Formats: sequence, structure tokens, C-alpha cells
Amino acid sequence: MKYVSTRNPAVAVTASQAITKGISADGGLFVPDAIPAVSTAEIAALAQMDYIGRARTILSMYLTDFTAEEVDRCVHGAYDSGFSDPKIAPTVPVGDGVAILELFKGPTCAFKDMALQMLPHLLTVASDKAAPGTEIVILVATSGDTGKAALEGFKDVPNTRILVFYPSDGVSPMQKLQMCTQEGANVGVSAIYGNFDDAQTGVKKIFTDPEIAAKLAANGMAFSSANSINWGRLAPQIVYYFSAYCDLINQGTVRCGEPINIVVPTGNFGNILAAYYAKRMGLPVQRLVCASNSNSVLTEFLTTGVYDRNREFFTTISPSMDILISSNLERLLYAVSGSEKVKGWMQALSETGRYQIDDAAFAEISALFSAGCCNDDETKATIARLFKDKGYLCDTHTAVAVKVYEDYRARTGDATPTVIASTASPFKFSAAVLEAVGGSDDALDEFGMVERLAAVTGKPCPAPLAGLRDKAVRFDGCCEKEGMEQVVFDLLGI
Repeated sequence: MKYVSTRNPAVAVTASQAITKGISADGGLFVPDAIPAVSTAEIAALAQMDYIGRARTILSMYLTDFTAEEVDRCVHGAYDSGFSDPKIAPTVPVGDGVAILELFKGPTCAFKDMALQMLPHLLTVASDKAAPGTEIVILVATSGDTGKAALEGFKDVPNTRILVFYPSDGVSPMQKLQMCTQEGANVGVSAIYGNFDDAQTGVKKIFTDPEIAAKLAANGMAFSSANSINWGRLAPQIVYYFSAYCDLINQGTVRCGEPINIVVPTGNFGNILAAYYAKRMGLPVQRLVCASNSNSVLTEFLTTGVYDRNREFFTTISPSMDILISSNLERLLYAVSGSEKVKGWMQALSETGRYQIDDAAFAEISALFSAGCCNDDETKATIARLFKDKGYLCDTHTAVAVKVYEDYRARTGDATPTVIASTASPFKFSAAVLEAVGGSDDALDEFGMVERLAAVTGKPCPAPLAGLRDKAVRFDGCCEKEGMEQVVFDLLGI
């Protein structure tokens, strides 16, 4: 299998090269030149495996220049330890044909662990093949969860360094504390004055600057990415949608081959894109429902075909979705339209902040995707209602997905069995969740709120979060978005 650029399919690389590079030199994203097929019989076989077996099977279809032993080593390295549930990503029924796919059982209590515990292993193997002898510099822009998950995954991994940028006022206090207390000799963290889109744009600019690349090369270094623009991030996410379906089979919710719907809260479009690839492979998905907060650029796009980031930016209680430039959408556009149209749309986005896809592309997307959004008040009300009615405590991002799903079901009458992706522990957003369940107290600090939330709900705080209380802050710097390049050089010492 080869991986081609969404902006030039003549650029064709191996899986190892795609993972090592992270992004194509032309600014495009790497995508597989063909999507492997999985039959109903093969899905039935997956249902008899544990999560590691499912991951090994699916990833082997994409990592075709990895040996079977290398894939096995990567999968075991990612999931043998560090997860609080032996199922890795358990699927929890909550009634009415709905199940919550819990993706936050890893060491940083967010769904990013599902891929970022594996990416260091993938990158170690890939860089040995594609760039032997080069020190890999991981550059990350984060709206909260990716940063900590990447830092934890790459902590003290040989021959790598990792640098993370986050918006100074765009993450929760717990997310910020997770990043700024990060251990490891090869890690660096900096806030920026701006929002996530500023950080992401800055990182992409640094990635594609030939002068910066030459400076790194002169020092035996090369950039790669841990954001979901890197195929090595996206591929492991495909696995958990297959795994959730297998769990539904084993729970008796569906028979193998029967359709499900999948609902995903997303800002950068990576998490739901992984579900789209699972559908393309043969997973019986009837509808993908994209859930957004008040930053509803994706809702507008999926319902009108117009992408327009020229709008008010909202700082919400679901900060990981506070995004107006959804990078992974480019991969979907490539799948339905090809590189020439993608290049035009991405140029229009860069120059005007807006583009409109053609009728054929919109029709193909509309045949599979639905979308909706909700504001902070609706999010908090959903947290309260789900806890009161079902005894299930969710975080703010998951609540957005639940509310959008409820609206979708009420609007369409579609009662197809449904999986809702749950992306983080509620204790990462304790202030908002505590307010939602009626226990807020402005006098409490972050850990006071965590303790209060545990007391009010009877749910334990995950150990990785509780353990942050006594950790020392290592990184407290903040830069202008124009100064990100110099921060990179300073942190690398070049």
C-alpha cells in the first residue's frame, strides 16, 4: 500500500514514510491509495478477539511495510499496560439501543491515548526504515487532550523530542496542569497568546518551511507530527470503531452485519474521520453524526456544503472542540472529489477563510453524515439529565454528542443501535461537570472541585488526575503566535 498526498497523488510514499514525515511537503495530508476491505465473516472473527487482537488485525492492513512482528510489538507496547480497564475501550450500554464507547481509560484520561500510546512505537519502527540516524522532533498543536497524551506517549522515547503548543486561555485548568507538569528529558511545552487555530496554523507553517527543515537537517533532526494530520495517529483510531461493533455483537445488541449509527464529538474531524474509514472498510455503519459545540463550522458545512471560518470564536466548556479550521476534513474532501478540487478549496480557505464544495461532493457526504451542535447551557443540562436518568457521568464533550444525538433521533425517528464516542474523563472538566450536577462552589480550587465531584456523584477520580496535585510545574512560558518558530529553536537548543 502507498500513501498519497491529498494535494498531489503523484506524491506516493510508504506507510513508514507517511508516519515519519507526518505531512506532505506540499501541505497535503497522506491518505492510503486504497482502502482495505473487511468482510462480515472477518468482523465475526474480530468479535472473538480481545482489543489487542483486533488492533493487530486492522493495523496490519495499513502498515504493509511493517513485519507482522513489528506490528505485534507496537500493539502490545501500546496496550499491554497503562489502561485502567482490561477491555482498553469498553462499550457501555445506557439503554434505548445506545452504548457509550469509553475511550478515556488510558494514562491521560482522554481518547487521544488510544492512538498516542501507539504512535511512539509506530514512529520508532517507521523512522528506522524511512530516516535512519535522524532525531525525530514531534511538533504538536493542541486544544487540550492531544498535548498531554503526546507528551506522555513520547516521554523519554529514544531519538525523539516533543514540543507542544497550546492556547493560553483555551484549555481546562486540569489539561493545562497535565501538560505543564510533564516529566521527561525530551519534552517541551509552551502556551501561545491566541486560540487553537493560531497554534495549529503556526505548527503547519513551521512544518512546511524549507529553511527551517534545512536547519533541522543540519543538526541531524527532522520534524514529524503527533496531531491527527499524521496517519499514524488516525489508523489506531479506526480500530476502536470495529471493536465497539464487536462488543455490540457480543452484548446481543446487533447481529453481525446489522447496521449501527456512530456519534462523535469532534473539532478537528479526525475522530469521526476514523469512523468514516471504518465504514469504507466494511463496518456496517448507517449514519455518522458529527457533534459540535457553539463553534459550529462543521455543522454548517455538513448541512450546507459551505465551510466558513469567518465567524465568532467561542471559548466553551468543551474546549477540545473550540476549533474553526478542521484539518482532517481535507481527507474526506479528497475521498469524494480528488486532489485538484481539494487544492482549490484549501487555497480559498487560506485566502478568504471560506469555500463551497460542488453538488456532487455534497450529495455524497450528505448520504452518510448528519450534524448538529449545542451550546454550553445545553451541554450542562445534558450532563445533569444523563446522570439523573441513567446514573452515567460524562464529560462536557461527550455531553455535546449525547445532546446532538438526542436531537437527531427526535428529528428523524431513527432508532438504529447507536455508539456514542466518549472522549474524556469528566474529572478533566470538573468545574463545568460539578456545576451541571448541582455541586459547584466558587471557593474551591481545581482539586477541591475534583474531590467535591467525586463526593457528589459517587464516582472516583482517575488516579492519573488525582496524582497531579503535588507535581511541580516545569513549563510556564507563553509566546506570541509569531514567535513559535524561535521557541522551537530555543527548546531544541539550535
